[in-house]
Amino acid sequence: MTDADPVRLYRTVRLIRRFEQRAVELVHGGQIVGGIHPYLGQEGIAAGVCAALGADDVLAGTHRGHGHVLARGADPARMLAELCGRVTGLNAGRGGSMHAADFSLGVLGANAIVGASGAIITGAVWAHRRRGRDTVGVSFFGDGAVNEGMLLEAFNLAALWRVPVLFVCENNGYATTMPVAGAVAGSIGGRAAAFGIPAVQVDGQDPEGVRVAAAAAVDRMRAGGGPELIEARTYRFDVHHTFEHAVRLDYRPPDEVTRGRARDPVRIQGERLTDTDRAAVDAEVEETLDEAVRFALASPEPDPADALAYLYASGMTARTGGG
Repeated sequence: MTDADPVRLYRTVRLIRRFEQRAVELVHGGQIVGGIHPYLGQEGIAAGVCAALGADDVLAGTHRGHGHVLARGADPARMLAELCGRVTGLNAGRGGSMHAADFSLGVLGANAIVGASGAIITGAVWAHRRRGRDTVGVSFFGDGAVNEGMLLEAFNLAALWRVPVLFVCENNGYATTMPVAGAVAGSIGGRAAAFGIPAVQVDGQDPEGVRVAAAAAVDRMRAGGGPELIEARTYRFDVHHTFEHAVRLDYRPPDEVTRGRARDPVRIQGERLTDTDRAAVDAEVEETLDEAVRFALASPEPDPADALAYLYASGMTARTGGG
């Protein structure tokens, strides 16, 4: 079930990179209100992990979740419309940057609650397995989540019930502005080991390396092996949130940023292609995103009269408050 095609893997990392760069431009232009958490530099993790999944598998991401949704195959035009708060978005403009979801693809949502994806995916996969389905789940989270009780509780339940969840820690070295060394005692893999969950550390800047590690874990889990953890060491090329472009927070030494950006997952995967194949993918991605921007900006904004829509899964309309 694993997609090992290097061209398709390159297309995914390139699409995420250029999507995020276009989104940052729209933030600065005022078309995306409130800003975003760019996934720039971490593209190889989402691309590699999602290439290892089957059609019926599920995942949940983080506040820095655009890459996860796109790597799973979501329509970039509808994703961008969601960021712009338009009714044609994946979630009719209600989710925005931090809560985009596409249930048709098994994307149960990005999530602004740190560490929440672990609990969501553990419960969802457990339910699928109870129904006899061959489902595997992925929980993406950052290094800042490894001290959250909710995530550790998910480790515990997944291990106890042998729920096939791949816990993927995207360790970019910082929880917002807090360095890992100042926040995490022991090791990230050691937290999984405490619950009997196998853990490996991989180079998150190498999309193919991530894919190989994820595929091996998914195969073992699908065969009944229980949960596993991958700690993907990566580096965030841009800011934690686009508000930093204005306030200019100073917490990462310039030489560290230069070293971190030197290992670019887009370049690393691109060097595995011929010049012709790479140029063709680049051109196709640009055409796709040109159309995505046009689609998003031409789409209507939600009608304020529909503000109470979608509150209930049954479709029941909420009653407005009385005077």
